[in-house]
Amino acid sequence: MFSLRELYKIGKGPSSSHTMGPYKAAQLFAGRHPDAARFEVVLYGSLAATGKGHMTDVAITEALSPTAPVTILWQPFHFLEYHPNGMLFKAFGPEDRLLEEWTVYSIGGGALSEGPGKDMAQGGDVYQMNTLTEIINWCEANGRQLWEYVDLCEGPEIWDYLMEIWNAMKASVERGLEAEGRLPGPLNLSRKAAVYHVKALGYQPNLRTRGLVFAYALAVSEENASGGIIVTAPTCGSSGVIPGVLYHLAKGHNFSDTKILHALATAGLIGNVVKHNASISGAEVGCQGEVGVACAMASGAACQLFGCSPYQIEYAAEMGLEHHLGMTCDPVCGLVQIPCIERNAFAACRALDSNIYSAFSDGHHRISFDHVVEVMKRTGKDLPSLYKETSAGGLALNYRQ
Repeated sequence: MFSLRELYKIGKGPSSSHTMGPYKAAQLFAGRHPDAARFEVVLYGSLAATGKGHMTDVAITEALSPTAPVTILWQPFHFLEYHPNGMLFKAFGPEDRLLEEWTVYSIGGGALSEGPGKDMAQGGDVYQMNTLTEIINWCEANGRQLWEYVDLCEGPEIWDYLMEIWNAMKASVERGLEAEGRLPGPLNLSRKAAVYHVKALGYQPNLRTRGLVFAYALAVSEENASGGIIVTAPTCGSSGVIPGVLYHLAKGHNFSDTKILHALATAGLIGNVVKHNASISGAEVGCQGEVGVACAMASGAACQLFGCSPYQIEYAAEMGLEHHLGMTCDPVCGLVQIPCIERNAFAACRALDSNIYSAFSDGHHRISFDHVVEVMKRTGKDLPSLYKETSAGGLALNYRQ
């Protein structure tokens, strides 16, 4: 598995796979052809189907146009074999001579791949164990916690990086709570985080807790939807879940930054297992791979904060993902707004419920997290393409304002 630096990334919304990934690919291609006369980019499958709503063309143009003019072609019904988020970059020189063709895929969370076994990550494999079962067995044998395995594999410098991630998450919550008004796009959707936050403060503690978690998760998701700076956790579309949970717990229980960083490391390990063994791309496996995985990560992080054992953490993560199995990715108008924003808020609360349920147990249960990851992968493959970020089915079908 790759470093957590490849999972947690600070960048602009609204979509890690449709905005951040294509922007990064375009930057790399422009760097290889500084003297190009023009560029041509073909977007395939899901990238083409919802690219306008996700501002894929804007991101690519922003990266390429300082070097040369760019033409973007859309092929929403043509799916390349390796991944539904395929791109073909072409660079042309003098007399319109083709300089290079490059096929690349945006595989989720801002990550890129050139095909099977060719993921483009810096530093190569960092983690020798790739399943949560293996890692928990190591923890049991060595008397360690999950975050200690991260420390062992990544080295002490990972904590400075995770501090940057935590600061960026807090900032996205706080900006989102201050912002009001309409989100960009044709849905004319109003921001809700500020209102939810004010209303939550007026309730008694039992309802206030839920209201505040809603507000914090909404704040980040609305920042993402407006193209603000957020952290992929594991994706832009699911970026509100972990900050919503951790910000609430940090404020409500006075957890130190060190404790929060340990929780982020634990959450990252959980997300990494899914990314390595299945997918975090909504275009490949549906929203179960985005919001479902974010819920699993947040569930494990909460358990870590409250002193649960590795077995209880694994159980909480398993429940967080299991109860999102089969969730479709069907963004209305191709925007990361409906149903994405509300899903982040509900998943944040479900993560807290998973933590509580697991904490009452001894951590032993029948279905392992790794088994649920495999089931999620198979379920995602079985979902028709119209339910995987194409806006051709589900809630997006025949939507009327």
